[in-house]
Amino acid sequence: MDVEVLLDDAQRSAAAVLDETADGLAQGRPGVRGVYLWGPVGRGKTWLLDRFHAASEVPKRRVHFHSFFRGLHADTHALGSIDLAIDAALGDVRLLCFDEFHLHDVGDAMLVARLLKALFARGITLVVTSNYPPEGLLPNPLFHHLFAPTITVLEQNLTVVRVAGPVDYRTAGARDAGFAAGRFVNASEVEVPAPSERVALTVGTRSVTAAAVRDRTVWFEFAALCGTPTAPADYLDLSERYGCWVITGVPRLREAGTDTVRRFANVVDVLYDRGTALTVLADAPWEGMFSGLAGTLDVDRLVSRLSALNR
Repeated sequence: MDVEVLLDDAQRSAAAVLDETADGLAQGRPGVRGVYLWGPVGRGKTWLLDRFHAASEVPKRRVHFHSFFRGLHADTHALGSIDLAIDAALGDVRLLCFDEFHLHDVGDAMLVARLLKALFARGITLVVTSNYPPEGLLPNPLFHHLFAPTITVLEQNLTVVRVAGPVDYRTAGARDAGFAAGRFVNASEVEVPAPSERVALTVGTRSVTAAAVRDRTVWFEFAALCGTPTAPADYLDLSERYGCWVITGVPRLREAGTDTVRRFANVVDVLYDRGTALTVLADAPWEGMFSGLAGTLDVDRLVSRLSALNR
């Protein structure tokens, strides 16, 4: 992996491990050991993954967690078999790069277990990024033991590297393009759409209510989008149709409930990954939005990504 920019020490150590993997792939060695990059948000894990993926010249695929599982579920339904769906997902790749690897749902965890079994049986090299160490996956104590054998498989097949430099680069990045072209503003500063502008948007076999659709911009009320059982597949579908999003009525998140906060985090994940501009109209100042959320899953990543917005 040819890296000419200045790296911090943690990134340099990770790049050295990725270089070993790249050498093995280039030499055509079978079963090249993969890499598990984990650490706090904004430390350059995805950037390292993308540089590595771009430089690799073997059959390869780079996927994001939410996008991958939307495709896997759809293929399972279409093909009638999870094994056929996994075959379709892997194809003839020798390298699979998996960004933002995290597991909170036991059903997804069981799918991951089957995927990894098939992947390593084929000698495919896996490189992933995550905010969690392997032992931190599926943290719910009611289900964690079910995934423990797969954690062992991950640790046996991947070199685990912590990327935890001193700087959250997302907060220091450019704010003029993609997701970061959006804004975080007080709700009182913007006139929200009238009720007459509400429209039902078809997503799969059901609908999601938008506050308004204005050309390529879609407006959602926070309660309608995140306070109801929507899913990452919905956000992916809608993000393919609308290049700009506005979410109104975002409360102090401690008042929203764990499931609602997680949906909001999933929305932000999808829009960030797709480079979709997001404007958040908040009912509370930035400093008060996230207080009282210590220990909430994925909240650090949510805060880091929203920090990229202009405010």
